[in-house]
Amino acid sequence: MSTGPGAASAPAPTPTTPASPPLSRKSSMFSSLKVRNYRLFFMGQVVSNIGTWMQRIAQDWLVLSLTGSATAVGVTTALQFLPMLFLGLYGGVLVDRLPRRRTLLFTQTSMAATGIALAALTLSGHVQVWHVYLAAFAVGLATVVDNPARQSFVSEMVGPDQLQNAVSLNSANFQSARLVGPAVAGLMITGVGTGWAFLFNGLSFVAPIAGLLLMRARELCVVERAPRGKGQLREGLRYVAGRPDLIWTIVLVGFIGTFGFNFPVYLSAFADDVFHAGAGSYSLFNTLMAVGSLAGALLAARRGTARMRVLIAAAVAFGAMEIVAATAPSLWLFTLLMAPIGMFGMTVNVTANTSIQMATDPAMRGRVMALYMMVFLGGSPIGAPIAGWITDAYGVRAGLAVGGAIATAAAVSIGVILARVGGLRLSVGWNRGHPVVRFVPRERREELAAAA
Repeated sequence: MSTGPGAASAPAPTPTTPASPPLSRKSSMFSSLKVRNYRLFFMGQVVSNIGTWMQRIAQDWLVLSLTGSATAVGVTTALQFLPMLFLGLYGGVLVDRLPRRRTLLFTQTSMAATGIALAALTLSGHVQVWHVYLAAFAVGLATVVDNPARQSFVSEMVGPDQLQNAVSLNSANFQSARLVGPAVAGLMITGVGTGWAFLFNGLSFVAPIAGLLLMRARELCVVERAPRGKGQLREGLRYVAGRPDLIWTIVLVGFIGTFGFNFPVYLSAFADDVFHAGAGSYSLFNTLMAVGSLAGALLAARRGTARMRVLIAAAVAFGAMEIVAATAPSLWLFTLLMAPIGMFGMTVNVTANTSIQMATDPAMRGRVMALYMMVFLGGSPIGAPIAGWITDAYGVRAGLAVGGAIATAAAVSIGVILARVGGLRLSVGWNRGHPVVRFVPRERREELAAAA
């Protein structure tokens, strides 16, 4: 499983300042690929991410075929992210202590073994739903350490100057694979069966493992590892609790990750139960969502700043588009809505991820990013079964609409909270005959009112 950018060293703002730190503009959308070690990492992840998306599609479809239940699909997703919910913070403590390249070699190898084992069970005709549950849980255990290690390792490869670009390119990498993986998985499932998709995923980890082995250790940025000690977990939690810009951003992505990103439940049910379109349409939904996600990631690579207002606006738009999709009367309209949903969802992901990394003290980076990933991914064990239950009881349209409504309400509420903490007020005015609505500092609003 991969999603994630790395961490950066940047001066942390004061605890009372919720604004995201300024990020320097890059001269090229792909500037971080000039770094050899990162280029090896990037190319390995391209192959592995394709396999990851193929396994996701095959896994969901296999569970639905074995059980005929959207709740079972939700349980599978929950088991995959359950370890992150309970062990994510401990994974961050380990990452701050261990050499990250060696850690990644171990986690990537373990996920490869899981994919190959599931392929053997499926191809031999002995697979049962509990096998899929166990494989999903095993991948989740590896992800507890793999995610924060991979994010933190990016800063070791590219350094702070190229981090913003590398963060966005990692997301673009993942979403580019999402264009290929679901399409290939759909063809493979209908042509030769789900087992071959699992096998491809297991073998695809050869690429990132080879990339890690070929890296030049002398070209990595030296990062001081945290020594073993008591209270490191509590120390990380206190650090985040004292930073409104960090805590409220994490809370926002927690709501969206828990209730808005349950697409394995929603999309499989829409394809099978609502439109009766089969695995091909399910793959198409994921592919078009990836088109929008890729666009959002590349736009983030060009942006020079990770602004809080962009995060809030994208979160509101993401929830609103889910509500619209829930009411779509036809297959073609629902399909077209996948691209903007993917774009706004990726904008939320990249903007939140980057702003947190760039605002975090380097000594706390592993723990803060582990908390971020624990909340973002660990919410699935809560949200996925709820989404599956609503889908089975009231229909998938109700499930998707509820998820979108919660995401929208959370974005609006947290936007207001952050504005108040930062001393911002809503300003409404006119510019060349057009209304302008924006947040400005309190002093600036008073100046505008006096001028008016």
